[in-house]
Amino acid sequence: MKKVKIGIFKCGNIGTAPLLELLFDELADREDISVRTVTTGAKMLAEEVEEALPKIFDFNPDFIIFISPNPAVQGPKRAREILLEKKIPSVFISDAPGKRLKEEFETQGFGYIIVMGDPLIGARKEFLDPAEMAIFNSNIIKVLAITGVYRMIYQEIDKIVHCFKEDLTFELPRLIIDTDNIRDNSDFRNPYALVKAMAAYELTKKIAEINTRACFMEKDKEKYIPLVACAHEIAQVAANLAEEAREIEKYADTLVRRPHSKEGKLKFKEKLMLPPTFNEENYENG
Repeated sequence: MKKVKIGIFKCGNIGTAPLLELLFDELADREDISVRTVTTGAKMLAEEVEEALPKIFDFNPDFIIFISPNPAVQGPKRAREILLEKKIPSVFISDAPGKRLKEEFETQGFGYIIVMGDPLIGARKEFLDPAEMAIFNSNIIKVLAITGVYRMIYQEIDKIVHCFKEDLTFELPRLIIDTDNIRDNSDFRNPYALVKAMAAYELTKKIAEINTRACFMEKDKEKYIPLVACAHEIAQVAANLAEEAREIEKYADTLVRRPHSKEGKLKFKEKLMLPPTFNEENYENG
C-alpha cells in the first residue's frame, strides 16, 4: 500500500491544533499515512518559523498542513513565503482572522480551512495562567469535536490523502466553517441536539469578539480583566451546551461514529453495540 506523508507545522496555538494529527489516526493503526509534526510552541515570530519550518522538509512530505492563529502576522506570513518557494502543496488551517486572507491564499495556490468558531484566548497577564489556558482549550476542543468541526477538517484531509494514494489530480480545500456548516453537514439526528450544537458554536464566535476587545482595544485593567473572565465563562457554557447535544443523541442510541480503517477509509456506525461498516446506506437499511 502506498503510504502518504503528511507534514504538520504548528505555529502558536488555536483550539484545532493540539489534537490535529490524532484526528487522522485515532486508533494509531492506519497503514496508508505517515505523519510528522514540527512546532514553534506558543510563539509566532518570524525567526522561530525560519528555524523550525525547514525541519519538516527533511521528512519529504507529500503535502503540508500549516496551522496557526491569525496568518497575517509575521510568523505565518514568513511561513507562506517559505512554502511558496518550496512549491509543496499546502493547506492553511486558521481562525476567523484568516478569512481576510482568503483571496491571497487562493492567488498563492494554498488551500485553507478557516474555523470561525475557534476563538482567541483571554491572554491578559492578570488573568491567564497555565491552568486557565488548559481549561479554555479543553472547552473549545469539546465544542469543535462535538459540533462536527473536527470531522469536516479530517474529511478534507482524507480527500487529499486518497488522491495521493490513487495518483489522482486534486484541489486543495477552500472551506470556511461557520454555523451554517454545522446545520447543513451535521451528524445529529435529533433537531434539539442540532440547535444546541449550533448555539455552542455561535457562542465560541462571541468569545473571540469579546477577547479581541479585551486583549487589543481596552487599556484599562478594570475593563479588560472582567471581559476576559466573561469570555472564558462563555467558553464553559458553550462546552456544556455541546455536551448536552451529544447526550441527547446518546439517549436515543443515535450517536454517529466514523472511525478510520487501517486503509484510511472511514467506517460508520450509529448503534453503540453494532460494529462499524464501510457503507452508511446499508447500515441504515439494516
